This record gives sequence, C-alpha cells and structure tokens, in this order.
Amino acid sequence: MTPRAVQYAFRRHLNTSPLTYLRTVRLDLARRQLLAAAAASTTITEVAARWGFTASHFAALYRRSYGHPPTLDLHTQP
Repeated sequence: MTPRAVQYAFRRHLNTSPLTYLRTVRLDLARRQLLAAAAASTTITEVAARWGFTASHFAALYRRSYGHPPTLDLHTQP
C-alpha cells in the first residue's frame, strides 16, 4: 500500500489524516495517564514529553480537545 493510499483510506473511513489520528490517540493516552496519576509525583511536562509533545503545545491541544487545561485532570485526583 502506498502512503497516498493510506491517506485516502484514513480520510474515507475515519474522516481524518493518519497524523491527526495518531496525535489524537497520543493525546487520549496522555489524558488517561494524567487521570490515573498522583499529582504529587507527576508533572504535566513529564506526561507531555512521554507522549511526544512539548509542554506548551500539549496544553493548547489538551484545552482545545477537552475544554479545560491538563492541570485540572491531574489535580482532581485524591
């Protein structure tokens, strides 16, 4: 399968590009990690770096996707 065929398949079946899909998956996994993490031992920067984001880009994407900053999900844990 050619790269272009992969792009067409993603567009046809998921209505997105392969890179956008991958970024969405990484962002979702980062959110899951934040929700499960203890605020005392985890930082937003560590989570962002683990999933391949810079901290500032991560915060902007997170807010755009979930409607609130990542700190809200990290600090709501007991």
